[in-house]
Amino acid sequence: MEFNLNEGTSYIKEFKVTENETAIKMGSGDLEVYATPAMIALMENVSKSLVIEELPSGYTTVGIDMSVKHIKSSPIGANIKCKSTLTKVDGKKLFFDVEASDDQGTIGKGSHIRFIVNSEDFMRKTKNC
Repeated sequence: MEFNLNEGTSYIKEFKVTENETAIKMGSGDLEVYATPAMIALMENVSKSLVIEELPSGYTTVGIDMSVKHIKSSPIGANIKCKSTLTKVDGKKLFFDVEASDDQGTIGKGSHIRFIVNSEDFMRKTKNC
């Protein structure tokens, strides 16, 4: 199956950090700062959102690789902006550059790979494992 995805396209999502996204709340640390797992989840979400509208009905993407550096902390109330850019399409394998920033600048960046799957087939295989 052919997928019509354009390399170089980007998607941006913005939100404000609440106590729900802190390291202490998520269990990844002891401080009330934006948690690395929350940042990674946002990067995955933005990457998924970038391509989902271009996929045929019944298809989605799943994350298969993430390489990210969390460079700087952000407090509760910080405005976070996350950008994902589709850099390469290799069949069903999609490569993204991801970057998150707050009002002070870049807080995290890296690369992410997602794979296009048929949702029904994927769940059937998962349940039969």
